[in-house]
Amino acid sequence: MRILLYVTIILIGAVIGYQDILSSKLKDRLSQIQTWCLLALLMIMGINIGINKEIVGTFFKLGYQGIVLALFSILFSILGVKLVSKAFTTKEEGECGHDS
Repeated sequence: MRILLYVTIILIGAVIGYQDILSSKLKDRLSQIQTWCLLALLMIMGINIGINKEIVGTFFKLGYQGIVLALFSILFSILGVKLVSKAFTTKEEGECGHDS
């Protein structure tokens, strides 16, 4: 049921962005706001991990397998975002290049 809430929130944000409701000052700061929110989310996740003694106790048991899984998740997430953004970015929008 939470997934419906998440999708609804994303759709509301998309509609707000599409309708151009936000002020230009807020638009200019969206990247900074997003970064700070992401950092806060990561800190909260770290606190939750630290509170759970069972998770902390299994860190050393997971060892290399956990590290490899985390690294591959990060790498493929970055790769996926780059591929998707490249597919949706036109030359006029984001690429700087010279005509051949």
